[in-house]
Amino acid sequence: MDATNSEVRKAPLFIALDDESARALTASMDEVRLTRGKVLFSEGDQGDRLYVIAEGKMKLGTLSNDGRENLLSILGPGDMFGELSLFDLGQRASTATAVTDTRLLALKNEDLQQLLRNRPEVAFHLLKSLAQRLRRTASIVEDLVFSDVPGRVAKALLQLAHRFGSESEEGIHVNHDLTQEELAQLVGASRETVNKALADFAGRNWLRLEARAVTILDEERLAKRAK
Repeated sequence: MDATNSEVRKAPLFIALDDESARALTASMDEVRLTRGKVLFSEGDQGDRLYVIAEGKMKLGTLSNDGRENLLSILGPGDMFGELSLFDLGQRASTATAVTDTRLLALKNEDLQQLLRNRPEVAFHLLKSLAQRLRRTASIVEDLVFSDVPGRVAKALLQLAHRFGSESEEGIHVNHDLTQEELAQLVGASRETVNKALADFAGRNWLRLEARAVTILDEERLAKRAK
């Protein structure tokens, strides 16, 4: 199993399956390729399948009444999204857009329902994934109410580091692939306020700013600021 398949294997859809069953399921899924900035589906679209990220990054976001975009999450290889369409055949609750060139595996609802009838243990992992997502959503709301912008920026960078970071001699290199505007949307603040927080962190030598990336130089101090 190559590195990409190994990442896909971590998705809740596959955890309960043995290797042979996982390979058979993967073979039955449709491959979708997106270039950076391409919208996969929009908020309000009818949902009919779930997706697992094989390569690249996706962002899920919503539009406020005044047209501003709010990012809910940044997803990478092994992450799954769109599964709400299995339990509620209503409209998509968010817009899914490729942050980088991305390769996805898609499973239609009827194929997923057949899988769950044959392998009901898979449903447990899907429900567990949904519960974790609800918990993250509650945490986001709490942060918006109780945390200031620098604290939210610090927390977002640490979460991105946990998901996409790699250790280096200097610290943790985080290739998040987000523009400054997207990072601001992720923490629910203006780009100017977020840039001010980033400049302050850089001035304190907690991190080094790079093009669509950062290197965290002092994780401990950044973590204290995130609280």
